[in-house]
Amino acid sequence: MVIKLATVGNPGLHLPTLLGGMPGVPDLVTRYMKRKMEKLDIPPIPEFIEMISDTGAGIYACKASVDPFELDKDDLVDQVQGIITVGEFYEHAAGGQIVYT
Repeated sequence: MVIKLATVGNPGLHLPTLLGGMPGVPDLVTRYMKRKMEKLDIPPIPEFIEMISDTGAGIYACKASVDPFELDKDDLVDQVQGIITVGEFYEHAAGGQIVYT
């Protein structure tokens, strides 16, 4: 699984759209974020998803995010249990516990 950081239209980067769209910038920013995550001892995203799944936590995709791209469950990693709406998420989360570690 290859994950790249979107640089155009990503307000979290505080990067002008013109700069974010220049050739090579998305790869540069992706490598930078990967190094930052390694320095903070954050596992790679595929490993992180596996860790979450192994705890028994539910992993769901957002219907509003997958519909515009015409994706379905078969297009997602195996750990995704379903594609749900915000309302369905609230139903799943009702009565949940917040665990502080």
